[in-house]
Amino acid sequence: MQSQPVTNLPADHAVAMPAFVEQAHLVVQDLPMVSAWYQKMLGLAPLETSASGETLGVAGRPLLTLTADTNAARAPRNAPGLFHTAFLVPDRRELGRWLAHAANNGIRLQGASDHLVSEAIYLADPEGNGIEVYRDRRRSEWRYEADGAVAMNTLPLDLQSLYDEAPEEGWRGLADGTVIGHIHLQVSDIPQADAFFRDVLGLDLMARYPGASFFASGKYHHHVAANIWNSRGAAKRQATMTGLSDYTIRFREADRLATVIGKLDELQIPVREEGGVHRLTDPWGIGLNLAASAA
Repeated sequence: MQSQPVTNLPADHAVAMPAFVEQAHLVVQDLPMVSAWYQKMLGLAPLETSASGETLGVAGRPLLTLTADTNAARAPRNAPGLFHTAFLVPDRRELGRWLAHAANNGIRLQGASDHLVSEAIYLADPEGNGIEVYRDRRRSEWRYEADGAVAMNTLPLDLQSLYDEAPEEGWRGLADGTVIGHIHLQVSDIPQADAFFRDVLGLDLMARYPGASFFASGKYHHHVAANIWNSRGAAKRQATMTGLSDYTIRFREADRLATVIGKLDELQIPVREEGGVHRLTDPWGIGLNLAASAA
């Protein structure tokens, strides 16, 4: 199911960049339970249903596909795969609205941080898949280093202030304009991640933390992050695991995608093309779909 473009976005928005993350696909053991949780607790709406799964999204835009596999083994904590899927809401007001909804429904949060470029709240779905709900600060508030890196940090977020600023009108689900702003992965080796996301996919290395790299296009803070905090040296993930099956990066220019496909071919990384979508498995066993925007 292909996404429809979000309209009326600022030119510097995460999904207005030359390349951006469009959708994520999780394998789950209990589809009815997990789908109901994403609908009630996160505020996604069902868009498409099949015999084996569901696609959920916001305002008709598909963001998350869930596929059922009752035989899948629960992915161990140290397996490469998903660290979190990050849902970007339009502004601080909407982040506060979701926080109030979370508080009113007893949703257990795992953390909340001020990253200088953004404000983020962390949690997990019932099968342990990580989630971030965040809002970006204006680009004029971001600070870039001399080498082009963006200044980021992990500071405490004042949840009480955010809650107090939430609008009083009731919860109606995530606001129109909510997208997947980025995806954060667990990998087994950071130099390998730098080589893949920067040198093969052509994303810029925007920041480093100890044990993590952050990649983006268009000087965004990050569209993809990769860390080894739980997964240093881990073997490839198995296809029989729950968790992140694959995700999609969309390029606005076909030429840029063609360059990436050429580099993958040089490295003899198998790629299969299906209806304009180029599907591959990354060095850690995670599925990756690459596509270009329609002309």
